[in-house]
Amino acid sequence: MRGQPDSGRTGGGQPVAVDPVEQAVAEAARKLSEASDVTLFAHINPDADALGSALALGRALRRRGCAVRVSFGMPDLPPISLRDLDGDDLVVPADEVPAAPPVLVVCDTGSLQRLGKLADRVDATIAAGGDVIVIDHHVSNTRYGTLHVVDEHAEATVMIVLRLLDELGAELDLPTARCLYAGLVTDTRSFRRASASTHRAAARLLEAGVDPEATTRPLLDTHPFAWMNMLSVVLGEAQLEPTAAQGLGFVHATVRLAHSDGLRSEDVDSVIDVVRTTSEAEVAAVLKETAPDHWSVSLRSDSRVDVGHAAAACGGGGHRLASGFTAQGPAEEIIAAMRKALDEAPLLD
Repeated sequence: MRGQPDSGRTGGGQPVAVDPVEQAVAEAARKLSEASDVTLFAHINPDADALGSALALGRALRRRGCAVRVSFGMPDLPPISLRDLDGDDLVVPADEVPAAPPVLVVCDTGSLQRLGKLADRVDATIAAGGDVIVIDHHVSNTRYGTLHVVDEHAEATVMIVLRLLDELGAELDLPTARCLYAGLVTDTRSFRRASASTHRAAARLLEAGVDPEATTRPLLDTHPFAWMNMLSVVLGEAQLEPTAAQGLGFVHATVRLAHSDGLRSEDVDSVIDVVRTTSEAEVAAVLKETAPDHWSVSLRSDSRVDVGHAAAACGGGGHRLASGFTAQGPAEEIIAAMRKALDEAPLLD
């Protein structure tokens, strides 16, 4: 479990609370500085925050002379839009990951389920006496490692990794900064959800040489022509339920395998950003078929419904305003389960 705040004392004898995240960052830096072999995981179907976090930290550790590998449970290769971030060839296929890595770092992954076929490496590492360091910003993180660097107030996991790199005294060079910026710009929706400290972190990355347009365009603003046809079909079948989600409105769309044939995973993932613009709906969902009757579901809330709670009720998790889950069965049954979960989800202030 994440550690509880310790109390120190000032010169006048008054207790001073120690930030548990700071403690965890310092402990993670100590363990990683002593490590000679580190494996880093992103979650299945890695996004820029998960893979950017793993690659940025992996680069710093390799520069210290550490043997490093980065992997994820599926697919076999990173999304095309993220491959340029791996300039050091750190990514290896899942079947090349040791059965029990001596030190394992899991980035941006709220639960073991999100590791897919690599989930067994966590228990194996712990059973062998190794360290499993979980770095994450999801409030729903289940604390499945031996050390948890979890800050649910961070807008992206790369923000925590940046703190860890500073603690390690690592150089913030351009390739590392690009990895961090990719995660930051995507997880903050192009800085629409970003605090002043996050903007200051972004400024550091720009000062390190990041070109924001060149980094952002392939992540958010580039799709093949076939994406437009897919989008027209999917949006044409989208449904609005004005009385659902406790009367605040629920819009959902379904991307079936036939719709997404030949498209990249990131093209399909971007559909939620279009569906969520529906002004009559507080909550938006997109069901993405990954195999016949197997679905990956993205949930987004405008501001009032805790979709993290709803996703947890459906077997997933995430943030209060952005979450997801996987499910099997007919799409209609999954939508019905979501409808019920949204009606029971807490309302946010």
